[in-house]
Amino acid sequence: MDKSITEKRAGLSRRDFVKASAAAGLAAVAPGASRVYAAGSDKIRVGLIGCGGRGTHDTGNCLKCAENVELVAMGDLLEDRLRSSRARLTKTQPDKVKVSDETCFVGWDACDKVVSLPQVDLVVLTTPPHFRPMQLKAAIEAGKHVFMEKPVAVDPVGVRSVIASSELADQKNLTILAGTQMRKIAHLMEGVRRIHDGQIGSLAGGQCVRIGGGMTSWGPRPRQAGWSDMEWQLRRWLFMTWLSGDFIAEMHVHNLDIVNWAFGSHPVQCIGMGGRQVRTAPEFGNVYDHFAVEYEYPNGVRVEYMGAQTDRVSDRNDQWIVGTRGKAYLDFANAIIEGDNPFRYDGPSWNPELKQHADQISAIRENKRLNEGKRIAESSLTSIMGRMSAYTGRALKWDWAMKASKLDLSPEKYEFGPLEMRPVAIPGQTPLV
Repeated sequence: MDKSITEKRAGLSRRDFVKASAAAGLAAVAPGASRVYAAGSDKIRVGLIGCGGRGTHDTGNCLKCAENVELVAMGDLLEDRLRSSRARLTKTQPDKVKVSDETCFVGWDACDKVVSLPQVDLVVLTTPPHFRPMQLKAAIEAGKHVFMEKPVAVDPVGVRSVIASSELADQKNLTILAGTQMRKIAHLMEGVRRIHDGQIGSLAGGQCVRIGGGMTSWGPRPRQAGWSDMEWQLRRWLFMTWLSGDFIAEMHVHNLDIVNWAFGSHPVQCIGMGGRQVRTAPEFGNVYDHFAVEYEYPNGVRVEYMGAQTDRVSDRNDQWIVGTRGKAYLDFANAIIEGDNPFRYDGPSWNPELKQHADQISAIRENKRLNEGKRIAESSLTSIMGRMSAYTGRALKWDWAMKASKLDLSPEKYEFGPLEMRPVAIPGQTPLV
């Protein structure tokens, strides 16, 4: 790999970083950005931004979900991640990986360089969630279709940015797909359809539980000599609230998205609690390891969420939706209705991760509207406001969080240098912003 992939470590202020992304996006509108695809045969060329395990996995699925889809550009903050991802994708799908050293970029401006390439039609955004709002903005302004992993923000400021970019995508006839593949699982699609058809009556309550392992083996340890505070936090991003949003947002957004889907609405308020009892070592950053949140949906309907990441405890991962004529049980293997209209799904199944990408490729080629930006922004805020309530000990209303909260977890500067770890939140002491 030549000198075009040298790691850029020059510091940028947060304001400069955001301005640079926006400028790059505006400058990148080029012939071909609004290309018309005929008969589903034209090539769709992909740029990957965020070359970790999830980005490599998602891009691999995007490449194999349809014919004539190629990877032509890659970008990441860390050169070793880009090299590893490029090698893995080249090995598994050599005929579809068309990247060169000149179209691989490392550093704080890697996203800007990828979206500025006129040959890129679709970008895959899989950096840590903190970066999603600014990268989505740059990509949409550059005229690119977007696949972005969940969650799409870590704070209300980011959520509002994603919604604004999603509105711009509609104006520019661009697709946005979110990585909430649970909505593409056959049995969940049928189960929720029956809920919406009224087969369990009017919705009266619900429960959402996800308890799993502590992720204690995730990521590099120990910290290597030469890694700055910023690089260490980036490499351990899962355990940094400013980068991941905490696990209620980074992972359990899947479950809360299913609840929003079933109710056809976001919650109107919540009150939560949580803490950090097991993952207390410094390498686990400042996130919690357990949460409990009561969400209130329209008409006073309440859903209880309970989540934890703890090793050697009983696992559970499911949702109950309770109605006036029955109740529905939804997990990643079953959709069961009990009551007046009993049902158990036993129909066909498919790979939801491939289906989501195939749906987007089809929408692009057929010039159909597909924009999940606002919906996943609302599900992201559902998880974020639960975390905010638990961190501060304060009950929150949706309208306040969406419209008034000024919480912005961005660092002062984007540079590989010193970066003080924010303290672990303490309810009753951590301020509500």
